[in-house]
Amino acid sequence: MRLTRRHLLAAASLAALVPLDLAAAAEVGGSPQDAAFAKVSKDWLEGYLKLSPAFATIIGDHRYDAELDDVSAAGRAARIRFNKDVLAALEAIPHAGLSRANQVDAAILGNQVRGQIWTDEVLQDWAWDPLIYSNIAGSALDGLMAREFAPLPDRLRSAAGRMEKLPAFLAQSRKELQPARVPKIHAETMVGQNKGLHSLVAQVTAQAGVLGGADRARLDAAAAGLTRAIDEHQAWLENELVPAAAGDFRIGAEKYDRKLAFALNSPLSRAEIKTKALAALTDIRAQMYGIARGVVAGRPGAPDAPANPSPEQQQKVIEAALELAYDRKPARGGLVEEAERQLKQTTDFVRAKGLVTVPTEPVKIILTPEYQRGVAVAYCDPPGPLDKGQSTFYKISPIPDDWTDAQADSFLREYNVYGMQEVTIHEAMPGHYLQLAHSNRYPSVLRSVLYSGSFVEGWAVYAQDVMAEAGYLGGDPLYLLAHLKLHLRVIANAILDQGVHVDGMSREAAMELMTVQAFQQEREAAGKWVRAQVSSAQLPTYFVGWQEHWALRREAEKRWGADFNLMRYHDKVLSFGSPPARFVGQLMFDQPIA
Repeated sequence: MRLTRRHLLAAASLAALVPLDLAAAAEVGGSPQDAAFAKVSKDWLEGYLKLSPAFATIIGDHRYDAELDDVSAAGRAARIRFNKDVLAALEAIPHAGLSRANQVDAAILGNQVRGQIWTDEVLQDWAWDPLIYSNIAGSALDGLMAREFAPLPDRLRSAAGRMEKLPAFLAQSRKELQPARVPKIHAETMVGQNKGLHSLVAQVTAQAGVLGGADRARLDAAAAGLTRAIDEHQAWLENELVPAAAGDFRIGAEKYDRKLAFALNSPLSRAEIKTKALAALTDIRAQMYGIARGVVAGRPGAPDAPANPSPEQQQKVIEAALELAYDRKPARGGLVEEAERQLKQTTDFVRAKGLVTVPTEPVKIILTPEYQRGVAVAYCDPPGPLDKGQSTFYKISPIPDDWTDAQADSFLREYNVYGMQEVTIHEAMPGHYLQLAHSNRYPSVLRSVLYSGSFVEGWAVYAQDVMAEAGYLGGDPLYLLAHLKLHLRVIANAILDQGVHVDGMSREAAMELMTVQAFQQEREAAGKWVRAQVSSAQLPTYFVGWQEHWALRREAEKRWGADFNLMRYHDKVLSFGSPPARFVGQLMFDQPIA
């Protein structure tokens, strides 16, 4: 899963809020330091609104819906100056004088601002990652059309304004990108995503009938101009960028460690993550073997399943048991229908078991827009904290039309009915949709905007444990095997990410990790290999956050004793928004903020 709002935040910086809500940028405290921090928070949010209109739309500030981000060198320099000014103002505030909630928000804001300065000045992804431009371009239009936050004619007029600016935006991205630094895999992935922009233009023009006169003429002209610009950009990508792309997709140890530290906002090191992940890999495989022994027992042709297996015996027994799960596959075009059925089933179960308070905000399952395809299979796209009452989208990428039957079967074996249950739990109920709906209610909009990727991803993985623990699907052993197999994917993600970007892991070694040690199907593993190349420091957030959420729960069980209750605990954890998990523990257990 990948969160689209967080991805755009990292790629395009951050935006701000409508004037009415800017006073709630941070929680109100009584000290002069709290007042100073409230001003810094408001200034940062307001300033970034002007610097990143596409992201402003995503979080629900619609004052700049017709504008577009300035990705030129001048725009980047303005962003760097702004972040440095904010950082200086933030560091001038004695944090000890802040309320506890504001101490947390100040730490989160400081991490974000430092991280963006480092990204612009040191990582310099603007020079070598074309995907950051496709994400901004696509989100600029999709963010206007996907949700009904305003009357359609108003949104179409904003879309016309952005379509008029997008040709220059695409041209500017060509000036910023340096082919010698662009990895070929990034360029090739961009080829597919750029084509998807045509579908967004079609989405806009398909609804243009509500406009008339000059508004309709303006929109039609903007759409025609953008269509030509997309085709021109496509030709450049295919004929110039891809052939010339010569960059290394591996960012190296120094940059990886810095990026990881910003992504996690945690002192946990790369080496510590690897040690924990390797231990978890062994533990989860042992748990799977214990279940698989029971599944294959007495079946004709079943492999030997001794109590103390060799590695080869363990592998064969788990594979044999998983084959029974793979037999239950959705239809090639039936992933959305299967997810809809499962969403109702999981929601009913969570309510019946009283696991956590279920939000009332709407959630819809849709196909992933074309411009977002090619990196991950499923996405959660929540509304921004200011778009109250708008839908969360659980997005699923369809099987590509050009895939052979064998490729489609490989994909559907991975996303069998049991595997899709885990995806639906993770993305929607009680995973991302539920958690982010709670998060968007938190009084500090700053904290809602700057949510922690490891907290959010970790919650979704932990939520899978909660469902299995509560007896979902009656404890069906095939479901439990699929559940643990998804945990192996989480573990492999953490190992793969640093293996690729620091340790020089080859495709062959990566595929062995995923397909043999983690039992993934070839299509899933091949897709993840692409994702590991075009991203960095995001894949470990699942594993790290999962571990952190379990540590939080064990601490609560220890402290609360007989008073521990799952709904009480989960609602309390979610009441703090989505800061890094260590801050949740410090707030919940009245510990010093650090």
